[in-house]
Amino acid sequence: MMHESSSTVLSWSGGKDSCLALAELLAAGTHVTALLTTITREFDRISMHGVRRSLLQAQAASLGLPLHEAFIPKSASNEQYELVMGEAFGHFRSQGVTKIAFGDLFLEEIRAYRERLLSNHGMTGVYPIWQRDTAALIREFIETGFKTIVVCVDPAKLDASFAGRVIDADFLAELPASVDPCGENGEFHTFVFEGPLFRAPVQFAVGELVLRDGFWFRDLLPA
Repeated sequence: MMHESSSTVLSWSGGKDSCLALAELLAAGTHVTALLTTITREFDRISMHGVRRSLLQAQAASLGLPLHEAFIPKSASNEQYELVMGEAFGHFRSQGVTKIAFGDLFLEEIRAYRERLLSNHGMTGVYPIWQRDTAALIREFIETGFKTIVVCVDPAKLDASFAGRVIDADFLAELPASVDPCGENGEFHTFVFEGPLFRAPVQFAVGELVLRDGFWFRDLLPA
């Protein structure tokens, strides 16, 4: 358990790992200043996850937390991404916030990349769920009362039929042994819509399944 009390911004994808990190931060008494989410401008959706911006905003409102949206172009280069992130970091640093939290679990190269980027802007990283056992973590997530739906699947690692499913015991039992239970290797991405941190469930309808840029996306429609 962390004992961080200073203000922290949480890098927020809308998915379960971000939500688990948020729960851990709040339980430790950390003041979460805002959620920071990368939006692909042309799609008006969460980058990588493909969730509509309106649902992201409804999610943040239900959590009762300010949302800071960082817009990148589609097929953004690494340089473009880092420029946008640098602007966001500068915004928070001007408010006296120097910590950014992430829901990373065990990918060392991702953490090292984040640390290099943050240090360039006078920021430091916080990793509330780092190296937690992913099988135990997802069971804890479900048992705590959080609900999340799979919105993106990498077909090279997982069948498209998993897109649009709510993660529950049956889902976990049917996952191939090669797939991390939290999808930490990019096998799938999720959208959390209900749980103990939410004032009310985020309402949506399940839309069509779309293949885009080599990934299957299950569209969620605002209800």
